Amino acid sequence: MLPSVLPPRLIGVLCLAAGLLLPLAAAAHPHGWIDLRMRLVLDGEGRLEALQQSWRLDPFYSLVLLEELEREQGGGGLEAALDQLGSEMRDTLSPQGYFTELQRGDERVGLGEVDDYTVFERDGRIEFVFLLPLAEPLEMAGETLRYRVFDPTYYIEVVHEAEGDTPLADALAVGGELDCETRILSADPDPEKVMAAAMLDVDDEGEPGLGRHFAETGEVTCR
Repeated sequence: MLPSVLPPRLIGVLCLAAGLLLPLAAAAHPHGWIDLRMRLVLDGEGRLEALQQSWRLDPFYSLVLLEELEREQGGGGLEAALDQLGSEMRDTLSPQGYFTELQRGDERVGLGEVDDYTVFERDGRIEFVFLLPLAEPLEMAGETLRYRVFDPTYYIEVVHEAEGDTPLADALAVGGELDCETRILSADPDPEKVMAAAMLDVDDEGEPGLGRHFAETGEVTCR
């Protein structure tokens, strides 16, 4: 099955569209992207309790999806079709940990399941917003937290939303009263990994974990 954040019933549509563009794309990898905004949600004691993420699908994938949803919307209208898409995206992402890795120091942080989410159209692009809870609240003061969000097969690239090469001010934010410093680090993949990704065809899956080597890293240090 094609690796994707999208539900299986829509994958065929995107495969067809990607195939039509293949001569122009020269079979480059990845084949789509997501613009990410991340907000750390703290509880009243200054502990991290959830990651609020906003994913904006790239304009081409959004256009294809919106056209398909409008054809399939039935009596409930586009809003109901988008709600159904959100449910399917959540179910598809759940076994993959919502593409999210979270660490405090060298320790991997456990994540929960998403129950709070929505999908809508903004400026011609589909946006998926969801709240990813931690398995347990996490102390933030005096610690450095790091996260990566990536498609393991690197079929879809995930990057923080930016203006040119500069991430937007709200691409990484922290809610609450703690004094925190944030930064977004670019990926620095091994040239062999770059070559391996470039050799993948439109129907190929990358090796498990390939996307990790191309993922940006968000860092948050709170006093």
